[in-house]
Amino acid sequence: MEIAISEDRTIVTFDRDYSELIFKFGYKPQAGVIYLRFDEYPPIFPGQLVHKVIENEELEFVNRLTVIDERGIRQRKY
Repeated sequence: MEIAISEDRTIVTFDRDYSELIFKFGYKPQAGVIYLRFDEYPPIFPGQLVHKVIENEELEFVNRLTVIDERGIRQRKY
């Protein structure tokens, strides 16, 4: 998290603990966090999905937690 903050990088993760780091402990990676919430998927799926989501001009990732699951995409600003 500290590296992502200092290097202004977006975090892409399957780890739900990042929301706790953001909202409970106050870490604020400016480039955002993308949390993929899937149990089963083919190996190529996460990369393809992240590529598609990042290219979506309707989504903003700065200072946002983006959760992607079977139901869709949700974002929460921090």
